[in-house]
Amino acid sequence: MKRGRIVIISGPSGVGKSTICKEVVRRLEDVYLSVSVTTRPRAKGEADGSDYWFVTREQFEERIKKGMLLEYAEVFGNLYGTPKDKLDEVLRAGKISILEIDVQGARQVGAIYPDAIMIFILPPSQGELARRISGRGREKAEAAEKRLDNAGVEMVVGERHYQYKVVNDNLKKAVNEVIQIIQQSTGGGKK
Repeated sequence: MKRGRIVIISGPSGVGKSTICKEVVRRLEDVYLSVSVTTRPRAKGEADGSDYWFVTREQFEERIKKGMLLEYAEVFGNLYGTPKDKLDEVLRAGKISILEIDVQGARQVGAIYPDAIMIFILPPSQGELARRISGRGREKAEAAEKRLDNAGVEMVVGERHYQYKVVNDNLKKAVNEVIQIIQQSTGGGKK
């Protein structure tokens, strides 16, 4: 039986990663979107186990001690990580696992799985990214400014360390490009 593959999708806050990932999973067969564990508070409309696994800092730290996370990082004061058990199950089943993670986590996963397919989502411009972040209305201006500052650093890392870059200037086009990369890199995923 063939072993599955890991696809890492990263990009700055507000670039549309989550929307792209959900659409890719909807359109492709044998593709699983990994659900991250986080200590951040649940936002309105988010569901535990679907958007994230929401846990306390103590519960997260216990998962680290027990080796239950493939990767983890602290971002804007909250911990985020990828559960190992579900990923292993998906890979053993020969499926494609999409990890929507930040550049720190991507480097950790890439060291463990050097054959991971790494896709970085870019905004059409810094101005458009700023508009998207402020338009989400999820955080105060100061937090949005921090995310925008961090985006510049992430984009430099993305340009240097990711095999593929996709500009999300048109959602349908960006989704199609990501699907094409996955299909060409894995030979699968068609519905």
